[in-house]
Amino acid sequence: MTDTQPLRVGMAGYAFMGAAHSHAWRTAPRFFDLPLQPQLTAVAGRNADGVRAAAGKLGWESAETDWRRLIERDDIDLVDICTPGDTHAEIAVAALEAGKHVLCEKPLANSVDEAERMTAAAEAAAKRGVFAMCGFSYRRTPALALAKRMVEEGRLGTIRHVRAHYLQDWLSDENAPMTWRLDKGKSGSGSLGDIGAHIIDTAQWLTGQKIAGVSALLETFVPERPLAGNLVGLGGQGDAGAEAPRGAVTVDDAAIFSARFDGGAASAGAVGVFEATRYALGRKNAMRLELNGTKGSLAFDFEDMNVLSFYEAADSPDAGFRRILVTEPEHPYVGHWWPTGHGLGYEHGFTHQVVDLVNALAQRRQPEPTFADALQVQRVLAAVESSAAHSSQWQAV
Repeated sequence: MTDTQPLRVGMAGYAFMGAAHSHAWRTAPRFFDLPLQPQLTAVAGRNADGVRAAAGKLGWESAETDWRRLIERDDIDLVDICTPGDTHAEIAVAALEAGKHVLCEKPLANSVDEAERMTAAAEAAAKRGVFAMCGFSYRRTPALALAKRMVEEGRLGTIRHVRAHYLQDWLSDENAPMTWRLDKGKSGSGSLGDIGAHIIDTAQWLTGQKIAGVSALLETFVPERPLAGNLVGLGGQGDAGAEAPRGAVTVDDAAIFSARFDGGAASAGAVGVFEATRYALGRKNAMRLELNGTKGSLAFDFEDMNVLSFYEAADSPDAGFRRILVTEPEHPYVGHWWPTGHGLGYEHGFTHQVVDLVNALAQRRQPEPTFADALQVQRVLAAVESSAAHSSQWQAV
């Protein structure tokens, strides 16, 4: 046991993201010396049986069937939002106004208006010592954190090009069933917001520049999918071989856009190319970024997440990229884990996110990324949709 002051957490949602966040809250204090002790106080979900089972499996002390109870409870200091995007604004604003810190999954909201309202609530709460952070967990990947350090040290010089791709294939089967991620009312957008938001945030964070304008194309390859609740028997067919009912897909399957960055502290902004799709057969979680500058280049692929590729122009012209295995104790976060060469995994980004959040809260300083950072991402998402709706016309952010 520890005498460290507790940070009592209430989490809304317990599916994929809820499991990842639960693991992080449990694990962080076991590998990092934290100034506050995370306490998994309560998890909330609408299905009583499901949320009780999740509480037992994921390590939560109690279960609620209404997220509002998390906010009403005096024994909860922070609300962790892992629900679909259509609920983020209501939960986050209510929690902040009630004096609870907030960790909210990305994308921040389903619209710019909602994100603006959330940001205003977060900024007002911060003046009272109550803080909010958006969960762009890839920032906490050690190789990307090392890339950020190298950019800030000037190792790349002035950045000219940004290439960012997020490639998955889990929707390639046109008979895969409907999910809330394909319903615009719940998710806000498809591959654009689900995975495209990650590369937008990471690119802006790495470069220190904001995306100022875009020209975009969105595509929906499969406009209808089987309704999962109506699938009966093998092969997704009901009685007498009738085909299962299908529902309309109301989001994009793929998003492609070019971008101009604002330059940040540099004299001129970089140009960028972005792609997000869940139809790239063979690519399971290929979140890729490459930066080209006047002095060097960096390249990263999450499917090889412990490696950062670096090219320095001062090297021999034919040297090409060199491979940095990001498992050394001096690399970001790594010294708290395993011996050199023993790689980390997807879940570690969420653990590092908890570590950074808890340290910021203990120091009464604003954790990052802020809701304002996430609002900037939301504005880029909106500009991409607007451009795609107007024949790829250039759209300012």
